[in-house]
Amino acid sequence: MRERKRLGDILLEAGKISVAQLNRALDTQRKTRRRLGEVLVSEGLLTEEEIADVLAKQLSLERVDLENTFVEQDMARSIPKEVAQKYVAIPIYMRDDKLVVAMSDPLNMFAIDDICFITQKKIQPAVATKNQIERAIEVYYSKQDTDKAIEELKREFTEALDESKKQDTELSEDIQTAPAVKLTNSIINQAIATNASDIHIEPFENYVAVRYRVDGVLFEMNRIPQNLYSAVSTRIKIMAGMNIAEKRLPQDGRIELEAKGKSYDFRVSSLPTVFGEKIVIRVLDRTTFDFTRDKLGFTEHENEMMDRIIRMPYGIVLLTGPTGSGKTTTLYAMLNEVNTPDKNIVTIEDPVEYMLEGINQVQVNTKAGLTFAAGLRSILRQDPDIIMIGEIRDEETAQIAVRAAITGHLVLSTLHTNDAPGAITRLVDMGVEPYLAADAIVAVIAQRLVRKICPNCRTAYMADENDMMILNLDKPVQLHKGAGCPACQNSGYKGRTAIHEVMTVGRDLRNIIARGGSAEEIREAALRQGMVDLYESCRQLVLSGVTSIQELVKTVYARD
Repeated sequence: MRERKRLGDILLEAGKISVAQLNRALDTQRKTRRRLGEVLVSEGLLTEEEIADVLAKQLSLERVDLENTFVEQDMARSIPKEVAQKYVAIPIYMRDDKLVVAMSDPLNMFAIDDICFITQKKIQPAVATKNQIERAIEVYYSKQDTDKAIEELKREFTEALDESKKQDTELSEDIQTAPAVKLTNSIINQAIATNASDIHIEPFENYVAVRYRVDGVLFEMNRIPQNLYSAVSTRIKIMAGMNIAEKRLPQDGRIELEAKGKSYDFRVSSLPTVFGEKIVIRVLDRTTFDFTRDKLGFTEHENEMMDRIIRMPYGIVLLTGPTGSGKTTTLYAMLNEVNTPDKNIVTIEDPVEYMLEGINQVQVNTKAGLTFAAGLRSILRQDPDIIMIGEIRDEETAQIAVRAAITGHLVLSTLHTNDAPGAITRLVDMGVEPYLAADAIVAVIAQRLVRKICPNCRTAYMADENDMMILNLDKPVQLHKGAGCPACQNSGYKGRTAIHEVMTVGRDLRNIIARGGSAEEIREAALRQGMVDLYESCRQLVLSGVTSIQELVKTVYARD
């Protein structure tokens, strides 16, 4: 019989915990019936990463980072999901004649023996953290769960249809219940597992496509038979508090769910199309907003400028960019930095995407008459120090925001423009007098999101003449791209980062704005005073191997 080493002894040998700490943890373990590792993590003695590192070193096992490891999907699904969840283990690939299995507890001989029996392969344990393994299980088994739910709904539908034919009655309502619920839940869980920002459910003539937006790009994950869609759309509309009988007009709704210990908010929108209602669901994870400026892609130079901007006592700071460029995230990160007990911060948003402790957040309600402009007028009577406006959409909101800025308030807001200089002329076009815009605006930040090259399939190549022209280079350099692999859905990209142009309004710019200067004049002056534009910001990421030249071309226009 194999001698089973114990985690506590290994951690003692490594000097990570004391005997007294181990004894206390073992006492807690006996009372709570939790694993020792979980107890040590919950009591703050060690992190999951530290335990995994020690186990790998002491046992001479491979330490794997599942976020950046190529996982063969067929291998991952070679054991049932229930077994993977039970042992917190997932097969990742074959090496020689052994199946490498990522485990949080490589000391569990029962798990190793069980997986060996199921797969009929020799097992080589590797060490990964519990959180990473659980997430990998959700990712690699989620499509399987959705496919099973679709088959179950098909079967229930067919049986109900056959029964209705026999009895000459209406189709049973049973198919609207359990199978539809299971399929809807599977679609939502799969979106969460793949870090999708949006779910698109699109009916066509012969099928219904389920697509997820991951890292800003849509991927088709599943197809639902057209005759089953009514049950799914009805279930979603019930969950979102929408009118299930209304199929001719667009509707909006909202779903709040708990999943995997996290709180999610789903914004649901339906749109009538030729073949039925198209449904789009925005996924918002309310528990993971921990963005700080160092996670938002600002360079050292831009961070120095941002330090000065957020300490402005008054004025307007504008974030610009297209929909989905992360403007709201950056605004929230800025609000977190200035959120202190001596500041009265009030926001008006449509919708409120994340709840921020210590900040008064107001939800726009146009049906009740609470517009941006009306809400902003009321906010000014609340003695605010800092005001955040979700978006400046009309002249009235722009005028009130400017008045608030020049009367001693710091105003943060967003605009939809292509670049930072364009925000100035956009405000003037809205009816703001140039001299007031010059007085009120202290900074404009333009932002875009670019996809990062997948670290698992990252490959190097030499720039050709076209690449050199786009990058404004005199000689070839080494560039990078993603070849595509299962870890990145064969896209070649995994994750996103932001590029910026940060324009502060100094004396020279203020004079140009006050006399009604064009966007190009403003741009030239901003570049002279040190602004790095979006093109250059993205160019540097291409040259450093973070993103590809294709992303540069897609995201910003190359300038001569």
